[in-house]
This record gives sequence, C-alpha cells and structure tokens, in this order.
Amino acid sequence: MYRAKELGKNNFQYYSESMTARVFERLTLENNLRHALKRNEFILHYQPQVDARSGKIFGVEALLRWQHPELGLVMPNNFIPLLEETGLIEPVGIWVLETACKQSRQWHESGMGFVHMSVNLSSRQFNNSHFIASLQDVIRETHVNPEYLELELTESMLMRNTSSTITALKSLNSLGVRFAIDDFGTGYSSLNYLRRFPIDTIKIDRSFIRDITHDTDDRAICSAIIGMTQSLSLNVIAEGVETSGQLEFLKTRQCHYIQGNLFSPAIEAADMTKMLADQLLI
Repeated sequence: MYRAKELGKNNFQYYSESMTARVFERLTLENNLRHALKRNEFILHYQPQVDARSGKIFGVEALLRWQHPELGLVMPNNFIPLLEETGLIEPVGIWVLETACKQSRQWHESGMGFVHMSVNLSSRQFNNSHFIASLQDVIRETHVNPEYLELELTESMLMRNTSSTITALKSLNSLGVRFAIDDFGTGYSSLNYLRRFPIDTIKIDRSFIRDITHDTDDRAICSAIIGMTQSLSLNVIAEGVETSGQLEFLKTRQCHYIQGNLFSPAIEAADMTKMLADQLLI
C-alpha cells in the first residue's frame, strides 16, 4: 500500500521482500519521531537572509533538523512528510515557533535588533482552529517582538478556504506578524491573492534560480516575478543562490535580497549568533 501511494496512488504493487524492509524502516522512523520531541532531539538551524548590496544580514530562516541518537543529523526531507501524515507536525510546529521566538528575543536583547525571524508553517498547522490562539500564547510567553516575526506559507495553503484564510491572516497581521509566500511560482501563482491577502514578502523558489544563468525560461520567469513584486511594493527574496553568476543576474534585475549557500548554509544557533555579532563590529 505504501509503495503504491509513493508512486502516485491509483495503482497496485506486488509484494516483495524489499517492501517489508521499507515498511519496517518507516514504522521504526515513525516510532522514533513520536518520542523525539520529549527527548529534545529536534534542533533549529538558521540560514541568513542577506542584502547583497551591503553584504549585511537582515533576517534568518529557522529550519528544523532532527538530531537522531543513532542516525545523526536527519534532514527535513526525510521526516517532515511523516510528521505531516501522523499529525505530529502540529506539536512539533509549536515547538519550532517557541524556539525560534525565544532565539529572536535573545538576539534582540543582545543588541541585534535588526534580525527578522522567518518560520515555515505547515498546512495542517495553519488550518488548525486553535493556531491563532497558540501563536498568541507563544508571542506572549516568549516576549518576542511580533513585528520581527515572518510566517512563511505556500501558495496552495493560501488558496484553500480563501475567506477563512483571509480572516486568519488579518487576525495575525493585527498582532504585527508579517507573511511571506514560500516557493513562489510552483503553485497557483494567482495575482488575486497578492492583492487580497496581507502579504509582505515573495520568495522565488530555488528551482527557478538553479539554472538562471543559462536557461532563458527561468530568466524570464524570475524577471517577471521580480518586476511584479516590486510594482506591488513587496519584498522579494531569491532562495537557493549558490553561485556568483546567479547573484549577478539577480542584482541586474534589482533583486538584492538573497538566501543560499553562496553566503552561508543553515547553521546552528551559536554559529549564527557569532556571525551576527561579527556583523556589529564591521
């Protein structure tokens, strides 16, 4: 059954011994995930968001990692889908928000008040009727400045239950929280929601950035997204910037906010703190 679902559903697969191994591996991973939160095995890494004109960090994105006692550092692609399937994404998502907000407050109290904190929301988490109250609790308990908190949502999340989504976003926006559309261009890409929803930032998906130096279609798409967002007075961040050639193209199109390994991969909180502190000395 799991193999059929992996291949897109609406098909059948014959049993094989390798399937038993995969199912056992999945069940083991799921069981470990159920205990990971209370065992404090989750950690956050932070990837800087940079203004390429000055080379200065203006924000960071909090990214979840799983420090498994036997497997080592597990990347999100290997466990986030399972968190979604099992519903564990909701308590883990709240932990991510709490941890990121505590870190944001610590940085601000240390004189790094310029840092914005971006946190990804899952569809299941955002659509929970208790999410707004939970976020209010997090803001109150961590004493974070909500004006420096940016929640990242995908296009598909915004297009579901549009009226209730608008209500939820406006309620959160009234707290001072900002919103970004993550992986822009891979979903519906409707101009309508950019007009109707209180969106602050558009993040160009890395799939359009990867071949931007030689793929004319990607260049055209990125140029169109940048021009559109600027005309709407929105911020635009290019994700997955890894080469100087990509950066130069983006700068010629007046896209100055970047995120990617060209500047820095996602790093642990202590290393990020040092990077921010060093910036204050420049």
